Amino acid sequence: MEDTKELITTDDIRSKVYIIRGQQVILDKDLAEIYGYEVKRLNEQVKRNISRFPEDFMFQLNKEEIPEGFSKSQFAT
Repeated sequence: MEDTKELITTDDIRSKVYIIRGQQVILDKDLAEIYGYEVKRLNEQVKRNISRFPEDFMFQLNKEEIPEGFSKSQFAT
């Protein structure tokens, strides 16, 4: 994890929450940023430890669900 000196405020976190499929969602890229990880590494760790997470912890977005302003390249690793 990167050594960060800047505190993340609740407003910063709230701005990263989207409502998708009726659920509050934080994208993996935003969650990785909050914790100071690369997206690829965060996803690897989740997959390796999937039994520790609830069944509805994550899901794949379809094209229509991608928040406005995000390009497809932002979702590739």
